[in-house]
Amino acid sequence: MAVVAAGALALAGCTSDSGSGDTDSGAEGGGEGDGAEESEGSGEESEGEMGGEEGSTARADLGEVTTNDDTVSFSSGAEEYNAYNHDTAATNSTYNAVVNNQLLSSFWYWGTDGTVYPNEWYGTYEQTSEDPLTIEYTISDDAVWSDGTPVTANDYLLEWASSNPEALGGVDALGFDPVSDTFGRYVPEVPEAEVDGKTFTVVYPEPYPDWELVVSDAFPSHVAAEQAGMEPAELAQAILDGDGETVAEVSEFWNTGWNFPNYQVEDEALVPSSGPYTLEGAAWESGNQLALVPNESFFGPAPATGNLVYKFAAPETHVQALQNGDINVIEPQATVDTLQQLEGMGDSVAVETTAEMTWEHLDYNFAEDSVFNDENGGLAAREAFAMCVPRQNIVDNLIAPINPDAQVMNLREKFPFQEDYQEVVDAAYSGQYDEVDIEGATAKLEEAGVETPVEVRIGYSAPNQRRTEEVAQIQASCNEAGFEIVDAGNQDFFEAGGTLEQGDWEVALFAWAGSGQVASGQPIYSTDGGQNFGGFSNEEVDEAWNTLAGSNDPEVHMEQIKVIEKLLWDNLYGIPLFAHPGVVGYDSTLENVRPTSVQTGVSWNADQWVRAS
Repeated sequence: MAVVAAGALALAGCTSDSGSGDTDSGAEGGGEGDGAEESEGSGEESEGEMGGEEGSTARADLGEVTTNDDTVSFSSGAEEYNAYNHDTAATNSTYNAVVNNQLLSSFWYWGTDGTVYPNEWYGTYEQTSEDPLTIEYTISDDAVWSDGTPVTANDYLLEWASSNPEALGGVDALGFDPVSDTFGRYVPEVPEAEVDGKTFTVVYPEPYPDWELVVSDAFPSHVAAEQAGMEPAELAQAILDGDGETVAEVSEFWNTGWNFPNYQVEDEALVPSSGPYTLEGAAWESGNQLALVPNESFFGPAPATGNLVYKFAAPETHVQALQNGDINVIEPQATVDTLQQLEGMGDSVAVETTAEMTWEHLDYNFAEDSVFNDENGGLAAREAFAMCVPRQNIVDNLIAPINPDAQVMNLREKFPFQEDYQEVVDAAYSGQYDEVDIEGATAKLEEAGVETPVEVRIGYSAPNQRRTEEVAQIQASCNEAGFEIVDAGNQDFFEAGGTLEQGDWEVALFAWAGSGQVASGQPIYSTDGGQNFGGFSNEEVDEAWNTLAGSNDPEVHMEQIKVIEKLLWDNLYGIPLFAHPGVVGYDSTLENVRPTSVQTGVSWNADQWVRAS
């Protein structure tokens, strides 16, 4: 999959706020992305048909498919596709991932509820040892790039090398700029393989609960080798031999050679496809759209529709574009107004809603100059704020009209629609912030010993109407308790070096987008975590995460999640609000358009979209 880097959650703070991230999948330890994610467990079925065969959350089995010559269009936003390699720090984005998901095949994919399903037509993988954790991968003999070159272990050797493993000299020696170092960090030794072989073996010296997500798709190593002036076999052998100096010669091309700064494919030979569609022969109208065409050499299930068009259109135009027939499938921000507009279009438009594995939250800033730092107002000030935030009103007014089953979220690592959610809540949270308590909040501020009114700037990525309304409701409530809530939303919130990273806020309002990882919360809540933007630090939390991430036992995971959730409530890292509602609208003549709870978005199975005959 092209969306989330294993080991991290993804930021979901874009103005469209459809559950996809601001720049898509987050890197391990940070990265503004979607993400990636990351939260555990399964989602629920939507009011529409999230499942495949008989309610399955997997891809539907369409049998033998003959690709038609029809056209189906979709838009993830106004941002234009700009890179075939979506794994660099500069190119890891939703708008690149949704296209590349159709160009690159993988060993697995996420079902609509976060379940991991294998793509057995691409290859297989098998755990051959528990200690050390050892996984053997076998690529299908039929798997080839669209230029006729077989997909081999060479491609996965480069995938490993590009994550800057220390065995090859690390980032300073190699020069690759990946968004995630997960593969190289958790698999410190080169995968066992033969040059040009169809099998390779990966060994994890320590347990890693998200191992299944680490190895997914790969880029064509033969192209990178040739562009660096070497034979493909030479590059693969250099990786196997630990020859970092030779491997480093590929890094410049890997970082930038698959980018499209002019918004066009300059050389189609550089971008062969292993997926159902290809850029070779695609029609790219810069600033308007990119039309992918079928990969004639594809070895997997054939795409149902001949022309898959990605429109570069601003989110606020999507609803009208759907009504006009200019875009066939949209995933707009889930608001009451949007849902009403879609439902008012009549039978020509199908509308489906679902709960997503993306969740809204308020995070405290623990910086030295923050009122919430333990040397200032501390826990009492954090408790005061938590007591006045009208969580139930926010859900009732902004979320329940879209998803009637919506409820206040009381956890961070489990969702209300998961079977084991209540079990964790019972162990971790006593309901002390379920209802607004102005008197209690006022008393807590007095206990904190701070001068009132206490100015609290709530930062978020603006413009975003729903979050503006959330802040307004918090303002109306918390100002009565002695706070002075300031709407500090701004356009630079998620920018590199922007407001979030600078810590120019007392409370941050955004969302994490997830898909099904177990240990992805560790960099968010651990003392030295790269995604711990507020600077929270707690030794017991660190220890619990280390225990969880160091085990492959689901019982240990559940036990530690309970510990972590209780500690995060007791110490108030932040305040969870709600799971995002998702809305999908599409031309009702289309079949197989299926919403998903995970961060891949509705286009996860776009190759199966087809107009009813």
